[in-house]
Amino acid sequence: MQASQLYRGQHMSKRLCYQPLQGVDAYCVSQFQTLGRQLYTNAGNERAQFNLQDISDRYCTLESSSGSHGYANHNSTSTTITFSSNGSPSDQHNSPDNTYGSPVSGSCITDDISDFRHKLLELETVMLGPDSDIVDSFDSFYQEGTENSEVGSWGQVMDAITKGNLKKILIACAKAVSDNDALMAQWLMDELRKMVSVRGEPMQRLGAYMLEGLVARSTFSGSSIYKSLRCKEPASMELLSYMHVLYDVCPYFKFGYMSANGAIAEAMKDEDRVHIIDFQISQGTQWITLIQAFAGRPGGPPHIRITGIDDPASAHARGGGLDIVGMRLSKLAKLFNVPFEFHSAAISGCDVQQKDLGIRRGEALAVNFAFMLHHMPDESVSTENHRDRLLRLVKGLSPKVVTLVEQESNTNTAAFFPRFIETLDYYNAMFESIDVTLPRQHKERINIEQHCLAREVVNILACEGAERVERHELLGKWRLRFSMAGFTPYPLSSLVNATIKTLLDNYSNRYRLEEKEGALYLGWMDRDLVASCAWK
Repeated sequence: MQASQLYRGQHMSKRLCYQPLQGVDAYCVSQFQTLGRQLYTNAGNERAQFNLQDISDRYCTLESSSGSHGYANHNSTSTTITFSSNGSPSDQHNSPDNTYGSPVSGSCITDDISDFRHKLLELETVMLGPDSDIVDSFDSFYQEGTENSEVGSWGQVMDAITKGNLKKILIACAKAVSDNDALMAQWLMDELRKMVSVRGEPMQRLGAYMLEGLVARSTFSGSSIYKSLRCKEPASMELLSYMHVLYDVCPYFKFGYMSANGAIAEAMKDEDRVHIIDFQISQGTQWITLIQAFAGRPGGPPHIRITGIDDPASAHARGGGLDIVGMRLSKLAKLFNVPFEFHSAAISGCDVQQKDLGIRRGEALAVNFAFMLHHMPDESVSTENHRDRLLRLVKGLSPKVVTLVEQESNTNTAAFFPRFIETLDYYNAMFESIDVTLPRQHKERINIEQHCLAREVVNILACEGAERVERHELLGKWRLRFSMAGFTPYPLSSLVNATIKTLLDNYSNRYRLEEKEGALYLGWMDRDLVASCAWK
């Protein structure tokens, strides 16, 4: 049956940040005292090349924010996004009002060098072996989700539509977009629009945002949509941002911060002067635990100096500049009688040089990469390869410990279709875990998912080259990068593991903690979501 015939037949029958710490909140202080005591009590490809502009007139899902401060103009047409009363994407036309630029400079991936990416994957296979977790981790999921890759057959597609199998229809639509099959993609987007809802089950909610990513990719509007989906700026000193709510209801960030802080506390237990360089300090939430832990150290706390690095464009998630973070952490340190200094560096990681880090003789150095390095363009994006450049720069500073926390996902160099499969698998687990904690009608849940997770999904699916800034890698690849930069593993202590296990007691028993080769993995059921490790 021809695509046009099936398409007509179907239409004849029936016509997708954290809240800045406001002062030293009492709940924040009490929340982290347990860890502080425990740490020291026992111490001694290019987008699809076809025209689906008409689709953008019919599929708009995510609501854009109005602000454009901090971004240069972008030529792409941005999208005005709303939802209908049932939570499905509404029919509104794109608006050219919002203009945004790319946050990272570098060469874009084009068809002229598409073979280069394939060669990179081949090189990884040769270096790490065919069984490495680096090599196309989507394979098993793809087989299970598409029944031996027959995703494009009409029989499979019609069967999925008849059964209402949203997952398979999403995959079939992604395959059509990947294959430049405009008619099939448009038809399946019609079907998906009837099935997704931001108020539905986890797969329905994720499906709404993945549909938006597919539409944005097809209409070349991915970058402008990604920029418009910033975490909402706090409206007052009392308002918790969406990212802070996400931090509170899910253990992913707490897991990463606690494991990193444990490694730093262990490495610095005998030091009198400690300098911590945080390459993405955000609101500084991570350091509440460590300041309290050092306050309880036998023999007294060390002098702590924190250098906080963050892109100036992130000020919207703090309600102001890095001086806000410094003042709050200083207030906390004073409360716990910890000698403290704060040095701010409002600069992108791509621009950081040694002179920006304020290195002083006589200080023991710790460097923290928490949920940051995956934003740095690597050799597949730019010849400057800031991802490895930063690691070499840090190694040259002779730190006592370097901590890494990253999402355990493989979306960096993968082509569009396997990247779609990986994103679907990863974020489905994330949405399921949120579903356990927040009721589906919770007033903050939609905002959390839309402003803090959907923006990542859209960027991963709809953007390419330097505009795709969400470039996750599996821990196996991070190990290779750290090793090539000259680092050796710094195993996390059993005390840190025990502390995190206690943390997970407050959450669903479907979360799991696993230690492998000196690293910690936090997962939801059978899917690893976050990995944490330390180096020296």
